Amino acid sequence: MSPPIYAIMLSSLATGTIITMTSYHWLMAWIGLEINTLAILPIISASHNPRSTEAATKYFLTQAAASATVLFSSMLNAWQTGTWDITQMSYVPSSVLLSLALAMKLGLAPLHFWLPEVLQGSTLFTALIIVTWQKLAPMSLIYLTINNLSPTILLTLGLLSSIIGGWGGLNQTQTRKIMAYSSIANLGWMATIASIMTNIMVMNLLIYLMMTTALFSFLIVSKSKTIQDTTMTWALSPTMTIMMTFLLLSLGGLPPMTGFAPKWLILEELTTQNLISMAVLMAIFSLLSLFFYTRLAYTTTLTLSPNTLQTKFKWRFKQALSTPLMTTLSTMAIFLLPLTPLMLM
Repeated sequence: MSPPIYAIMLSSLATGTIITMTSYHWLMAWIGLEINTLAILPIISASHNPRSTEAATKYFLTQAAASATVLFSSMLNAWQTGTWDITQMSYVPSSVLLSLALAMKLGLAPLHFWLPEVLQGSTLFTALIIVTWQKLAPMSLIYLTINNLSPTILLTLGLLSSIIGGWGGLNQTQTRKIMAYSSIANLGWMATIASIMTNIMVMNLLIYLMMTTALFSFLIVSKSKTIQDTTMTWALSPTMTIMMTFLLLSLGGLPPMTGFAPKWLILEELTTQNLISMAVLMAIFSLLSLFFYTRLAYTTTLTLSPNTLQTKFKWRFKQALSTPLMTTLSTMAIFLLPLTPLMLM
C-alpha cells in the first residue's frame, strides 16, 4: 500500500472514532462506527496473503453485525421513546441489545471468537491498532450509555472475559494470540467496573492502552511473532529485554508496577459494593493471565531456544519504530503506580 493511501486510511480510522466519541445522535454514532470499520479493512488485508484476507473477512462480518445491532437497538429505542439521543436509552430490550453489540465490537467473551483469529492474520502493527485504537469508539459508547445499561449483563460479561482471557492464553505460542487473550482479559476488568465507577474504567483503559502499545513496540522492533522469537531479543538489546520483562509483569498486574493500580482499585471498589465473591473470582482468574505473562517474561530473559545455526545473533535490520516513543511509554507503563491518587482526581 502506497504511503498516501495508507495515510488516508489511518486518518479515516481516526475520523470514524472521533465522530462516534463526539456524537449525541445514534445515527452519527453508527456512521462513525462504519467509517472506522471500512477504514481498517484495507489495512488488515494489505499483506496480500490468504491469512490476511481471511482476517479482514472475519473482522468485517463481526463488526458489521455488531454495528447493525447497534442501529437496530437505537431504532427500537427511538420507536418506543421518540428520541435518538444516545444518553436516553431507556427501553430495556434496546439496552440489552446494545450491551451485546458493544461486547461483540470490543471482543468480550462469549463474543470474543473473532479477535484471536483476526490478530493472527494481521501484521504486528495492524494488531496493535485493533487492540488499542479500535477499542476507543465502543468504550466511549459504553461510557455515554452506562446509566441505562444493565449492571448484571456487564458484570457477567466482565467475569466471563477475565476467565476466558486467562484460560485461552495458556496454550498459545503466537505472541499476537497471547496479546488477543490479554486484551479480552483486560477489557473484562473494564466491563466489570464500568457500571460501578466510570472514572476507574477510564483510568484502566488509559493504562491498558499505554502498556499494550509499549509491549507491541518491543515486539515490532524485535520482530517477535512467536514465543521462540522472544528468546532471541537479548541479542538485539539487553536493555530492551529487561524493560520487556518488567512490562509483561506490569500487564499481569504485579506490584509495584503500573498495571497493579487498576486491578487494586477495581477489587477495592467491588468489595465496597459488597460483591465479595465477584472480587475473589476476578482475583483468582487474573492468576491465569499472570501465568502466561510470566512464561513470556521467562522465555525472554532466562531461556535460549535450541538453534541449529552456528550464530546466536539476529541480523540487525533498521528499527521499525522510533526508540524515544517506546522508551517513554514503557517507562510510564512500569513506574506510574505512586501517581495513582493523582490519576483518580
